[in-house]
Amino acid sequence: MKRPSGGHPRTRPDHLGGDKAYSSRRNRRYLRRRQIKHTIPEPKDQRANRRRRGSRGGRPAGFDTEMYRRRNEVERTITRLKHSRAVATGYDKRAYVFHGTVTVASIRLWLRP
Repeated sequence: MKRPSGGHPRTRPDHLGGDKAYSSRRNRRYLRRRQIKHTIPEPKDQRANRRRRGSRGGRPAGFDTEMYRRRNEVERTITRLKHSRAVATGYDKRAYVFHGTVTVASIRLWLRP
């Protein structure tokens, strides 16, 4: 997709949200190196290990609770969309047909009480 101001397409996201499985130092270091903001919760065992090491353990990872809550809402919505068999299997041959299928499933989800 072309950028409105021209130039090369974006190569990194503004923000990345992940769950506890992606909280390793290696992942966080990679994201920091690429200057990608992230919201990844720190598991209890990693927190305990960091505290145990004291000042050598480093500072706690930043965590935006509101951003994580929004990520969870998106995941739950996608899961509810997948209750529609046509969306879950994705057997449509053309992208525009699949897009229509997802749109119809979204409307049904929106109109459901």
